[in-house]
Amino acid sequence: MEGEANGTLHPSSCGAKDPPYSQELLQSLDLPGRFLFAILTLMMLIADLVFIEEAVYIYRKIPSCRRSIIIWITAAAPVIATTSCIGMWIPRSTMFTDFTAAVFFAITIHKFLMMMIKECGGQKLLLRRFENGRFKISTGPCCCCCLCLPRVRITRRTLFWLKLGTFQLVCFRPMLIFLSIVLWTNGNYTLSNLSPKGAAIWINCIVGVLTIIGLWPVGIMFLQVKNVLTCKKIIPKFTLYQFIVILNNLQTPIIKMLATQRVIACVPPLSSSATGSYVSQQVLIMEMFLITLISRVVYRRRYDDLEPPECTAEEVGDKKQIPKTMLNGRVSEDGLPRV
Repeated sequence: MEGEANGTLHPSSCGAKDPPYSQELLQSLDLPGRFLFAILTLMMLIADLVFIEEAVYIYRKIPSCRRSIIIWITAAAPVIATTSCIGMWIPRSTMFTDFTAAVFFAITIHKFLMMMIKECGGQKLLLRRFENGRFKISTGPCCCCCLCLPRVRITRRTLFWLKLGTFQLVCFRPMLIFLSIVLWTNGNYTLSNLSPKGAAIWINCIVGVLTIIGLWPVGIMFLQVKNVLTCKKIIPKFTLYQFIVILNNLQTPIIKMLATQRVIACVPPLSSSATGSYVSQQVLIMEMFLITLISRVVYRRRYDDLEPPECTAEEVGDKKQIPKTMLNGRVSEDGLPRV
């Protein structure tokens, strides 16, 4: 009753804690606002259609061992665009759409690491190729300034720790964001409450640390394999991945933080925090639309005919050893001394 009374007295108050309902937002839009909504929704639909077409191509042309990983990675931008569009149309669903995008992107980070290992021919071939190599761990976003850190030998154990570094993000980030949603429904989680007594600052700090730890192994692996996988366009792929990381994990929190500090003014019926989410969602739709189109160009090619030069040389060497072994077998069976 109190909420209804407040809504009746001042339905467009900037001090409202909760975002408006979708019908209230749509009724407050003028003609340019409705046109913007239509354009952004169309961009989201085009991004989804481009991804579906790309997924069909990947399913038909790419070997099954790499198919699912590449589909997961290329789906990151369309999924973020879709969740942002849903949050734009239904402002009260922002917590749930952000949760979906965060979970999906955490999985994408782990899949990107696994893709680089797969592109090198798998874990066994990677270890054989870099058996005398060492990982450079003084890289971003965790230790880019610590140049004195020693290089680590490339072994099964170090690969396990790299995989664990990204996999922990898949496990813990959804749990923490789910906890924030539960606390939000009970009124204990508010983005504007950044005091030490509030839950928002602690959960966001833990999520930030886990994200940095999850991004670190991807950077370490990329520095090691970028020269080997140049023929597979690993550099533009990593660039697109970095753009998604920055736009989704850095741009969005900055906009929301500015909104909670009232730097971004409220636009009735949206409060300042709701306006920040509204602006962030609209910008993300446009950015993810462009990334989806670029990803289609980068990932649309055959993989079975493109192998790194070192991998091809090793395979040729293995094939040459097979006839020699068979020849030696024939020599021993026939009893004829052949060279």
